[in-house]
Amino acid sequence: MPFLKRDNASIYYEEFGAGYPVLLFAPGSLGSTIEIWHRSAAFDATVELAQEFRLIALDLRNAGKSWAPITENDGWHTYTQDHVALLDHLGIERTHVLGQCIGGPLSMSLIQAQPQRVSAAVLVQPSGRVGPDTGRSGGFDRWREALTGHPEATPEVLDRMRANLYVNDFVYTVTREFARTCQTPLLVLAGNDEAHPYAISEELAHLAPNVEFIPEWKTESALPAALKRIHEFLQAHVPATARA
Repeated sequence: MPFLKRDNASIYYEEFGAGYPVLLFAPGSLGSTIEIWHRSAAFDATVELAQEFRLIALDLRNAGKSWAPITENDGWHTYTQDHVALLDHLGIERTHVLGQCIGGPLSMSLIQAQPQRVSAAVLVQPSGRVGPDTGRSGGFDRWREALTGHPEATPEVLDRMRANLYVNDFVYTVTREFARTCQTPLLVLAGNDEAHPYAISEELAHLAPNVEFIPEWKTESALPAALKRIHEFLQAHVPATARA
């Protein structure tokens, strides 16, 4: 099985299809795994895009087959370092990104860290928060309760990790100021529930200077058109140098 080994972490990944690369972030909060694409995502990106693109999917650290030590300093930057290391490991200099749910914040974090590396991003019902933290952390709590084999992850360590992750509102990983200056082409498919607030998707689409917004896509009648637009968007933003 393919693993990226970095420091003491072991990150499991799989590849599908061929062509220009697309890094995939599955839904599922911190429990995001490749398997979720196959069984409970809005659509299976590993199948939907495999005829046109080289798809790289992964289990986030401490989800599925991936493992890493947990420290009180862990935060979004820790995950982004994994993703940069995975691209380095695979020799990928530029890539598209597609993320659902937590994949929205993870995609924006990667764009902020290495903007030259992300040619375009599709954000599917990005998770986030409107206003101050009220203590809601269902995804984190589910992940926390499922942890095994981590004696270092004391309640105090996990509390600090949670605070690191959810200190900011909006899409958690970047500020509104960054969104205003983000030049990466974005396609945002709106969320419509508490974990994926419509207002967050709408505000991101309003702030970002190079963005397309799909407000309704999850119904049976709307999904085919949304998937068609995802294909068109990703193809349109493949760099000219990669088409040769």
